[in-house]
Amino acid sequence: MTTLLHIECSPRKQRSASLDIARQFIARYQHNAPDTEVITLDLWALELPEFNGEVMDAKYAGLSGTPLTEEQAGAWAALKSLAAYLHQADVLVFSVPLWNFAVPYKLKHFIDVVSQKDVLFEFSPEHGLRGLLQDKTAVNVYARGMDFSAPGAQAMDFQRPYMDAWLGFIGVTNVHSLYVEKTILGPEIDRASRLKSTALALLLADQLA
Repeated sequence: MTTLLHIECSPRKQRSASLDIARQFIARYQHNAPDTEVITLDLWALELPEFNGEVMDAKYAGLSGTPLTEEQAGAWAALKSLAAYLHQADVLVFSVPLWNFAVPYKLKHFIDVVSQKDVLFEFSPEHGLRGLLQDKTAVNVYARGMDFSAPGAQAMDFQRPYMDAWLGFIGVTNVHSLYVEKTILGPEIDRASRLKSTALALLLADQLA
């Protein structure tokens, strides 16, 4: 059985272009592979742990080889329980709106919390850094109001490059990208972009499932 993890990064819900396309991809994927288990993490409904106090102390205790205190171990266990969703999934779907040329702060918070040594990556003097999420597929659905086909606009894109870099770092190299663009240029353009992205999402689901 395939496990698909959908990480919702938009608070707009029914109005969200990224969620709209991601959900259509997931529905088609489930249609093609009915035994797929879908797990959804809504980052706006989660109480993500703050990366301070006992969590920060646990990180540096682990890096130095110092045994964790009971409080540190409890804080670190909460962090690892979030990362476990990524480990257990075969397919990762991220619905990511563009905020200030990059990703929403809730997604950055999640990434900062779970991207830890011996949680999502490991390091050894012999082999260097190695991501621990091997043999997984990621589908990133990006929504952006800007027209990134305009001259010079791609220099302002820190959305896809950031996601690609992070996923590669933690070991996910089979990454697919879908876009809904120009969403602030009026309903007709928004509708046309969503229709085009929907067609591509359904085609991708047919190829992957």
